[in-house]
Amino acid sequence: MIDLHSHTTASDGQYPPATLVARAAAAGVTVLAVTDHDTVAGLAEAREAARAHGVELVPGIELSAFIHGKEAHILGHFLCPEDPALARFADRLRDERTHRMEAMVARMRELGFPVRMEHVLKVAGDAQLGRPHLARVLVNQGWCIDMKAAFDRFLGTGRAAWVERFKLEGAEAIRLIRDAGGTATLAHPGSSKMERVEIKALAQAGLSGLEVLSADHNAGLRQKYLALAAEFDLVPTFGSDFHGEEVSPDHRLGVAAMPPELFQKLRARAPGFRA
Repeated sequence: MIDLHSHTTASDGQYPPATLVARAAAAGVTVLAVTDHDTVAGLAEAREAARAHGVELVPGIELSAFIHGKEAHILGHFLCPEDPALARFADRLRDERTHRMEAMVARMRELGFPVRMEHVLKVAGDAQLGRPHLARVLVNQGWCIDMKAAFDRFLGTGRAAWVERFKLEGAEAIRLIRDAGGTATLAHPGSSKMERVEIKALAQAGLSGLEVLSADHNAGLRQKYLALAAEFDLVPTFGSDFHGEEVSPDHRLGVAAMPPELFQKLRARAPGFRA
């Protein structure tokens, strides 16, 4: 079973990389991509665990970018984690995420909630800071019943504690991934409300794949994006977008399987691929 979309505690996942790989293996996953948000910090630990469990690890990343004003999540697969430009970008994003989190914490305090930055840092550990970490603090302190409520009330786009994020253009995200030897795939286009015009623009910028089978897509959306993948010669990909049961209970390992022939087709499009 091939799963090309998962997250660890290096970003906003529930499980450390080694635990994620072990759980994936137990669920029957034989090929797993670890695609943490804006970082490759979890890949070394994941690689060691993959060897121990007989799982093929696909080194990856998930970059949040923008196309025509819409946020698009671009997955990188088969990339070189040691690529210097990618490392510099990840460092920049870490700083950007820290500043954004400080601003969101300040807004929560303005709303009357005694949240401090140290609370968020304790939850996040060494991970790239993200809204789920602040959401977890709000749940832990009893201000929200669960993380969904935290986003619905405070942290979602346009809500009271929302702060605009650094905007990476979609074409630049694709270039970063391809320069690091990887393929670029548009993740969960349905939930990101990606339409033909955005997908065409990303394809023209070098996109290789389109995540057709996603927990966020019903049968109608899968057919829609399968047709768009064929139109723009994009490889249909499959991924669970697993974060952990506490973070996103509807996303489970072992429920999305990519056909091996499509996996090989995607791998062959990686600039760093050697047959």
